[in-house]
Amino acid sequence: MAALKTKATSDNVQQFLNSLENDQKRSDCITLLELLEDITSEKACMWGAAIIGFGRYHYVYDSGREGDWFLTGFAPRKQNITIYLMGGLTEHAHLMEKLGKYKQGKGCIYINKLSDINTTLLRSLCEASVDRLKKLYADHN
Repeated sequence: MAALKTKATSDNVQQFLNSLENDQKRSDCITLLELLEDITSEKACMWGAAIIGFGRYHYVYDSGREGDWFLTGFAPRKQNITIYLMGGLTEHAHLMEKLGKYKQGKGCIYINKLSDINTTLLRSLCEASVDRLKKLYADHN
């Protein structure tokens, strides 16, 4: 089985954020950093070269594949900011409907800027995602 390529690193999160050229994106990412540290009570950690993750859990699939991943996180990309909510989004459709302007993947949302979405609802989604993962993987950590 191939090993997961994206892993936690010791790279400096603040230095990474300070290197973002777009002022709005940098400001939004600093706000996300504070929000997700508050929700998880965990310090931010770089995962790979461009993902900022918070907390950690160990997963084991029925196939035998296992690894470590962050509870929640975000990545400033060229086109948008990706917010990772691995705890699932489908059961929170009622919140997603009111979130604002975003695109959705299976376990993440893509925003252009924080002012496009309701950050109170984002907080609720992040809290629910983190809580779900902590309960789901409590025996593996």
